Amino acid sequence: MDILQLIDRLEELFNEAKAVPFTHNVIVDEDRMLELIDQMRIAIPEEVKKAQQVVAQRDRVMAQAQEEANRTLTLAREKADQLAQKDVISQEAQRRAEQIINQARGEADATRADADNYVIDTLMQLQEQLAKFTNQVANGIRTVQEDQMRKMAESPSLSPNVSEKMEK
Repeated sequence: MDILQLIDRLEELFNEAKAVPFTHNVIVDEDRMLELIDQMRIAIPEEVKKAQQVVAQRDRVMAQAQEEANRTLTLAREKADQLAQKDVISQEAQRRAEQIINQARGEADATRADADNYVIDTLMQLQEQLAKFTNQVANGIRTVQEDQMRKMAESPSLSPNVSEKMEK
């Protein structure tokens, strides 16, 4: 399941929660909350896999760019060798070969830079999403824990086992 859908479900759970009078606290269904948290734990590695796929895609693009640059350099060198054999046009051939090599290097550098920028942008977006998700999960956990602690303070008749479980 998509992490954004899980966050929407978490928000729905929060919105469906019953408000505790005279406080900013709410009571949520513990089982549903824990189930959503477990599903988020499963979904987040999927988002990481997507980021790894983006990195792999960048590596493929860079490898293709390098291969194209090598091919262009090889062609440029071959062309330069052919032109150098001709006495009258050897200087022009040398200039053209250098121009082709420089152009190929420039295109390869531009392709690498574009690929790197794409990966950086994608990973930064993923990092922002993960930070938001982590913050929302932490806020949800804190709210539930505060609610449990408040209930425990209001009801001293809770068993010691329940108190220990809530503190963890």
